[in-house]
Amino acid sequence: QVQLVESGGGLVQPGGSLRLSCAASGSIFSIYSMGWYRQAPAKQRELVADINSGGHTNYADSVKGRFTISRDNVKNTVYLQMNSLKPEDTAVYYCNAVISLHPGREYDYWGQGTQVTVSS
Repeated sequence: QVQLVESGGGLVQPGGSLRLSCAASGSIFSIYSMGWYRQAPAKQRELVADINSGGHTNYADSVKGRFTISRDNVKNTVYLQMNSLKPEDTAVYYCNAVISLHPGREYDYWGQGTQVTVSS
């Protein structure tokens, strides 16, 4: 059993900052990648950023230069530092991880989601 537990969402004014955290726990052999997706009302879920085990990162164009993803491989935790937040960043943010429970097979896991609201 694997769990992804997110924290750090909330209400922030435009131009403000928030830091999201997501910790993976359970019978984990290895974690290939961890990342963040978001879903705004009436919109499809979209990739925000992800990072693989080698540290290679990938960002949505809309967040480049404002958001930074990082990872602690010892703690099995991924972070998303969000700066210069805009109202259009308002969404439920979901943690995602591609995890091997044993060699040769990877599974996709999701967190429960954390609300980020950017409003004055």
